[in-house]
Amino acid sequence: MEGNAEPKESVLESTTRDLTRIQTLHTRVIEKKNQNAISRLNNNRKQSQQNLKPVVEKAAAPESYTSGVPGQLVATLESGVSLGSGEYFIDVFVGTPPKHFSLILDTGSDLNWIQCVPCYDCFEQNGPYYDPKESSSFRNISCQDRRCHLVSSPDPPQPCKAENQTCPYYYWYGDSSNTTGDFALETFTVNLTSPSGKSEFRKVESVMFGCGHWNRGLFHGAAGLLGLGRGPLSFASQLQSLYGHSFSYCLVDRNSGANVSSKLIFGEDKDLLSHPNLNFTSLVAGKENSVDTFYYVQIKSIIVGGEVLNIPEETWQLSADGAGGTIIDSGTTLSYFADPTYQIIKDAFVKKTKGYPVLKDFPVLDPCYNVSGVENVELPDFGIQFVDGAIWNFPVENYFIWLGEDVACLAILGTPRSALSIIGNYQQQNFHILYDTKKSRLGYAPMKCDDV
Repeated sequence: MEGNAEPKESVLESTTRDLTRIQTLHTRVIEKKNQNAISRLNNNRKQSQQNLKPVVEKAAAPESYTSGVPGQLVATLESGVSLGSGEYFIDVFVGTPPKHFSLILDTGSDLNWIQCVPCYDCFEQNGPYYDPKESSSFRNISCQDRRCHLVSSPDPPQPCKAENQTCPYYYWYGDSSNTTGDFALETFTVNLTSPSGKSEFRKVESVMFGCGHWNRGLFHGAAGLLGLGRGPLSFASQLQSLYGHSFSYCLVDRNSGANVSSKLIFGEDKDLLSHPNLNFTSLVAGKENSVDTFYYVQIKSIIVGGEVLNIPEETWQLSADGAGGTIIDSGTTLSYFADPTYQIIKDAFVKKTKGYPVLKDFPVLDPCYNVSGVENVELPDFGIQFVDGAIWNFPVENYFIWLGEDVACLAILGTPRSALSIIGNYQQQNFHILYDTKKSRLGYAPMKCDDV
């Protein structure tokens, strides 16, 4: 455990960012401001789908689409802790000729975007900004193109007068980060691991993305973001015609350093599907008026130290206005449960954790224990019980966080009553997690992710 200790400031910053993100995600659901809110899409969906050009992959012959899933697309993932970030990063090559960019992986949003020249208001990133003038495959989407309806426009919207006028977009995140720029098409090249184990590169043409000229937020050296949400703009949705309706990832230990990486896999992973400890729970649709970006799961209860906690059933339900419910999210660091669930979980840990002095001086996480000099720290087990009977049990390093050698804190926090509950990426470490939208299920199998 001691090798996995985190600096206190890093945890504090991640938590502050998480809480702002959750608050605004909650607002986004209630106010339906997200560009993928169902109410807005329903008006455009039929027209848009008729006019959307499919994502085309040069290397694949059309007949290969008819025989199920034509192979896999496998990309490299890295933990962002060394950059001061609680997120995970994916290596993508953008444009022609392809140039390398590091993007944040986010299942809680849809739009793919990168910082673009001219950058009028941009955050610091590692390496140069993407310059569309240097890429022969860059194409602007016109404001008259039906695909322009898939993004929300800046406020106030600009009148669309000419065929060659670009499609402006505005997208905001739960942590008050935002990006504004031009909606466009580009070739993305991703590292593909062939069956023989050799590395090769696979081009995916005409990917819809945001070319961001005004970008703000805590993105810690990344060049932008790769959206993996359920909406039509996400990279996962755009690749469905090529690789089917499932993708999976395995998040390496947060403190594993830049030389350790794991994989994001589009398409079926036979090894994962045959894993003896693979479990599934259902993905549930949000209420009619909630955002169709998120991956909702239906929790029944929480298990702490072998005891199924007595949590009122209604605390897990989505309310009539679309609030509440539980999502799994790679873009939030810790896990958060809406009150009174959080208080019940916390009380159970306090009651069942014995023999370690409680520390009160840490400003966010609670409880924290002094485990100085203890070789084998014993803490209560933790698991999630789903309505469909599935149970997800976690190793202690996924729900306790070590700060220095002597302090262990519960890595679960609360959100206000009726807010979203979120299973964050800290709790997902070293599980291979499968998102299967065709069968509407979430799979999870314990795995040493740097071995995938």
